[in-house]
Amino acid sequence: MPYVEVMLPVKAEPYKVYPILKEMEKYPEFMNDLESVEVIERKNNTTLTKWVSNVDGRIIKWTELDTFDDEKMHISYKQTEGDLKRFEGEWILTPLEVGTEIKLTVDFEFGIPMISGLLNPILKKKVRENSMNMLQAIKDRLEA
Repeated sequence: MPYVEVMLPVKAEPYKVYPILKEMEKYPEFMNDLESVEVIERKNNTTLTKWVSNVDGRIIKWTELDTFDDEKMHISYKQTEGDLKRFEGEWILTPLEVGTEIKLTVDFEFGIPMISGLLNPILKKKVRENSMNMLQAIKDRLEA
């Protein structure tokens, strides 16, 4: 079960970073790999979102439950249905002397045991690249 964790410092305070992370439906505007993010339902501190991503020409779709802790400026997500057997993680903001460290974790399982040993290292590399691209896109948006 591959696990990916990427971190990137940005020159913005957590209270400026968090609202951008919460507006997931706007991610496709500045993240190249995302075709669409649609909010299906928004209530209390959660959203149900439908994602379509294009990774090297492969379309990957999933629906996830996003849980927001506004006080701690923390987001956790978990796939409720989709192309992977398991897909979950969190966004963690840590204040720095100047700015914020954004951490994105992704814990996933491909779901085909016979070939997972072969594909997991490739997928892990791709998920790491994609996750870092997401962080870089957020950094670029904040620091522009």
